[in-house]
Amino acid sequence: GGVVGVHTGLILASNTESELASVLGHEIGHVTQRHLARMLASQKYDTFKNLAGIALALLVARSNPQLASGAMTTASAIGVQNQLDYTRDYEREADRIGLQILDSGGFDVRAMPQFFKTLQRGSRFAEGGAPSFLRTHPLTSERIADVANRVEQMPYRQVADGLEFQYVKAKLRAMLGTTQTAIDLFEQNISEQRYASAAAEHYGLAVALLRKSAWAAVEKELAWLKKNATPHPMIESLAARLEVARNKPAAAAEKYASGLRAFPDNRALIYGYAEHYLATKQATQAIQLVKTKQDLYVDDAYLYDLLAKAYSMQNKVLLSHQAQSEAYYRKYDLVRAIEQMDLAAKANDGDFYQQSIVEARLRQLRQMMGDEKKPKL
Repeated sequence: GGVVGVHTGLILASNTESELASVLGHEIGHVTQRHLARMLASQKYDTFKNLAGIALALLVARSNPQLASGAMTTASAIGVQNQLDYTRDYEREADRIGLQILDSGGFDVRAMPQFFKTLQRGSRFAEGGAPSFLRTHPLTSERIADVANRVEQMPYRQVADGLEFQYVKAKLRAMLGTTQTAIDLFEQNISEQRYASAAAEHYGLAVALLRKSAWAAVEKELAWLKKNATPHPMIESLAARLEVARNKPAAAAEKYASGLRAFPDNRALIYGYAEHYLATKQATQAIQLVKTKQDLYVDDAYLYDLLAKAYSMQNKVLLSHQAQSEAYYRKYDLVRAIEQMDLAAKANDGDFYQQSIVEARLRQLRQMMGDEKKPKL
């Protein structure tokens, strides 16, 4: 598998959800085609060829220094050119697969070439501050034209943005710059009705007002959302965060509980409620909550992080290190996963059943590490 990271700047640069999905589709294309592994393998092969070229140049240097210099330059240039060829081929392949993913996911395929053009234009005016995506995925007119030609052969589909995308983008805008600037911008947009979603704009204003600790104003925006907007977990989470900020732990707990009754599978609410339990020294309740939700998200590293903190709060050393190990394992960090599981095995504060589970898991993790170190034929 592979990990795809999404920078906030990319979300803010996306005018539509389909534009953001086009970049994610491209990244998924890289992962499914194992481009990183293939590139590393090709680099190893190119390194052998470059070393051979340099060795030849050193032999020639004894009789003709100028010819040797040319041979070394050629060897290096061939390596660079091969790397560029690999990169271009992989980018084009990821574009094609990303387009297929975009189409099968029900998004607007025309968003891909359009967003690529937007990113390309933006990169010309931001040499040092270009988005991370552009620094690792250089866009060329040839690539954009190739995607545009493919899109022309596909049926037209107009797709509305999802409410979650609009809320997330509004939240990020609310966290940018100074608090008052963000508030003024949202208030102006609402006053002039310049928005794609009134609910998202009011939500963003509420987030900005929360930054300012303007509790009454946040309550007013939440009341508007409750009355006019479709129920959404991000609204429930914001209502709970308001009570946390006002130092009303009982009210915050009730908001999280009611939010989870409405949206029992929402991870942001699960995280927030567990964090609230930990902040109020209620480790037992945090453990109960996390354990009831772990079956839904078995690969969620953060749930194990929360569990480790809760067990540590109870001075349960074995269980704390065991949970932390599982968190590292889900973050693809086998070294730290083994370190933590080893500490769990040495804790001596668990029962026979717990000790047996930890020791068996430690052997399994060490076996995985051994398999990783074996040369791939």
